Amino acid sequence: MRFAFVLVKVELGRLEEVANAVMEIDGVSEVHSITGPFDLLVKLYAPGYDDFGDLIPSRLQKVPGIRETETLLAFRAFQTKG
Repeated sequence: MRFAFVLVKVELGRLEEVANAVMEIDGVSEVHSITGPFDLLVKLYAPGYDDFGDLIPSRLQKVPGIRETETLLAFRAFQTKG
């Protein structure tokens, strides 16, 4: 399983509506409201990196209220010993 993070800019006043719609997309595991130039951080899972080429433009970017996205593919996850 591969994962990616997508930074999302949302139209003013539509943050909660967009976040709820994004959570309904298969492959989305987390949606966070964040500070900075982007409004949401979305964590996505897919079987392979090529699958993001379909999932992001055909599902995520078509959610009404999304203005812009930036995708970051993750290659390796590190964990702390706890």
